[in-house]
Amino acid sequence: MSEIIKNYRNNAPLRQSFNHLASATFGLDFEDWYQNGFWGENYIPYSIVHEGQVAANISVNIMDMNQNGTIKHFIQLGTVMTAEPYRKQGLIREIMQEIEKDYGEKAEGFYLFANDSVLDFYPKFGYRKAKEYQYSKPVSHNTPSTMKPAPMKEKSHWKKLEHTIQTSTFHGQFDMADNSALFMFYVTKFMQENVYYDKTTDTYAIAEIESGKLLLHAIFSSSSITLEDIIKSFGSPITKVILGFTPSDTTGYECSERKEEDTTLFVKGENFITFENQHFMFPTLSHA
Repeated sequence: MSEIIKNYRNNAPLRQSFNHLASATFGLDFEDWYQNGFWGENYIPYSIVHEGQVAANISVNIMDMNQNGTIKHFIQLGTVMTAEPYRKQGLIREIMQEIEKDYGEKAEGFYLFANDSVLDFYPKFGYRKAKEYQYSKPVSHNTPSTMKPAPMKEKSHWKKLEHTIQTSTFHGQFDMADNSALFMFYVTKFMQENVYYDKTTDTYAIAEIESGKLLLHAIFSSSSITLEDIIKSFGSPITKVILGFTPSDTTGYECSERKEEDTTLFVKGENFITFENQHFMFPTLSHA
């Protein structure tokens, strides 16, 4: 017998089955995220369970976004997967309908990032393709670097960063709000080497640096430091900055359509008309 089971993160056998399927499908395992205390209420698996095992899943990500000072309540769908023996049986369709029933009247919009193999599937549920826009510009500073690599190997390091995330001000026009857990998913798993800290301003940055290019994913600060000062804090080696979020002030930035290989943004809801018209992007570290 099969049934849809939701939000079972504290059920060890089901969580283990979920992790097994996620590992087989995406090479992901959420167990350390759970054990470290970061898997909270915003990430909700919706799974069809057959004989105690997760056969198919779509995870609901509750995403509150600060859009120029107004909180928008979105749902991001992710971790869409079906175990091999259960494919082509309509299980994902069944879960999509359950999610729509639960959140259709609550959310101000739904969205997801799909790979190229399923581009014809989501329009059947009222989703449409949408564009994102990314901001970049050349920079030239003669200042010394005050941003230094910050170790993220221990829980004490994570807790300090988590506290700064939770108390930081917004630096963009379209920022993720009240979701430090998702940031910590990235930091504790894939991006431990991508965290920087400026002691003089008590500012963290999550960034990638390659050949003078600074890909600045996110900024967290207890002070009122400006984006320009943060860029300067990386010093003279940086010749170009690419933002992983929509800046509050786009003056001087080049705006271009963001394209990612094998990834298409699908949206559902009237709020996304504004999203596209104002040339926003979902922060790179908000992808779930």
